[in-house]
Amino acid sequence: MNESILHIENLQVRYGGIEAVKGVSLDVHEGEIVTLIGANGAGKSSTLRAIAGLEKAAGGSIIFRGDNITGRDPTTIVKKGVTLVPEGRRIFPDLTVLENLKVGAYLRGDDINSDLAWVYELFPRLKERSWQPGGTLSGGEQQMLAVGRALMSRPKLMMMDEPSLGLAPLVVKDIFSIIKTINRQGVTILLIEQNANMALKIADSAYVMETGHITLSGSGAELLQNEGVKAAYLGT
Repeated sequence: MNESILHIENLQVRYGGIEAVKGVSLDVHEGEIVTLIGANGAGKSSTLRAIAGLEKAAGGSIIFRGDNITGRDPTTIVKKGVTLVPEGRRIFPDLTVLENLKVGAYLRGDDINSDLAWVYELFPRLKERSWQPGGTLSGGEQQMLAVGRALMSRPKLMMMDEPSLGLAPLVVKDIFSIIKTINRQGVTILLIEQNANMALKIADSAYVMETGHITLSGSGAELLQNEGVKAAYLGT
């Protein structure tokens, strides 16, 4: 197995008196797709936001490529190679597609043209619409733009929060196919996804999160066959 690119030990996240993440430990190995499944409110997004530096960890440690990034600011964390595609896409509706993509590369001082070409190759629709305001795109295209923007920072680890939320089934298939392509091209992926069935099918390893705790882990294939997971998350 490849070495761990991300190691989280006993992570805690609190909002006021409420503990959203209660001592979570997990590993993401280089080159993997890892998925985190669980009900709404289980603490999955809080975990990703803490890794990205958007929430303060109340305890525990976040080690990325051997470097302790716990409590570092989001800009530093992006520079180190961690990026988050947030839930709800959060593109800039008034900026063009191209401007949105350039925002993703704002911390880089080098030439971004090869990365732009890569994003346009992954998402030909974005190339066709490069001068359109982001807000005029369909939901699926906005999700593609959010992913493309994240790729412009050249991440080693890309975290995705509910990429299929609110999208038509055919578009969801496209998004999952693109996630696999990005992964094959060398980007490690940590994915939160309500569509547990599709997420587990593409995941090398997976964790189940309930009320702030990891309650189960294994390969994607193992969790797909797990009776408890089937009953709770796969509707079978």
